[in-house]
Amino acid sequence: MNQPRPAPVRIADVIAGDLESRILEGSLKPGDRLPPERELAAQLGVSRPPLREAIQKLVSKGLVVTRHGVGTIVTDRLEATFVDSWQEMLKAHPTLQSDMLEFRHILEGHAAFLAAERATDADIERLDALYEALESTYDSDDLKTNIDHDVAFHQAIAETTHNAMIGHLTASLLRVIHGHVSGNLVHLHARPQQWKKIRAQHRAIWKSIRAHDAEAASRAARTHIEFVRVSMVESATAERRRNSALRRLGESA
Repeated sequence: MNQPRPAPVRIADVIAGDLESRILEGSLKPGDRLPPERELAAQLGVSRPPLREAIQKLVSKGLVVTRHGVGTIVTDRLEATFVDSWQEMLKAHPTLQSDMLEFRHILEGHAAFLAAERATDADIERLDALYEALESTYDSDDLKTNIDHDVAFHQAIAETTHNAMIGHLTASLLRVIHGHVSGNLVHLHARPQQWKKIRAQHRAIWKSIRAHDAEAASRAARTHIEFVRVSMVESATAERRRNSALRRLGESA
């Protein structure tokens, strides 16, 4: 009995699979531009026609978009639907913020645990660089840079789990709550003792992952997120009181 021949492997499919894997693992992020076609073909050791076909496959999936004069850009399709819908819900239902933080507590606590277990030497080197960049911003008044490095540090921990779902869910969640986290960091920055605590918490997470101590890393991450939750409640309360006082001042003027 003749056995059916396996379908031949198409180079374009292999290239598309490789690029798709890079997007899933986070080494290609939303907004990243792929190298020019000639350069990318040389990097991958392929000719340009199958590369062109592979990119069209990714375009059809919505993972990249090609713009004339700009090049091929990685889209945020894997995150956008989640982010857009939940940002709308959060605006309409502010009480969901506590649910978001509860989910972040679960997600990032386990992410830190897995990161400590699975971190490679390259992962540790990357986390070291991102932690040092974050640490260097604590004594400055450049809060925007601090916030950017804070987000990058937490995202790197998620990616160090080597779990694509955790990486993309964390990126989506951080985008959803970005405005709330930014406002909270402004609140904490004005309170030196609280600012020192959040600095120490990041250091504890980083050191535990470097030491491959999964339990300590999970505890440190959960402690940090609980601190953020409590401080965000305090920040929101302070903002309501300030606005109330300003309205009374305006009425009495």
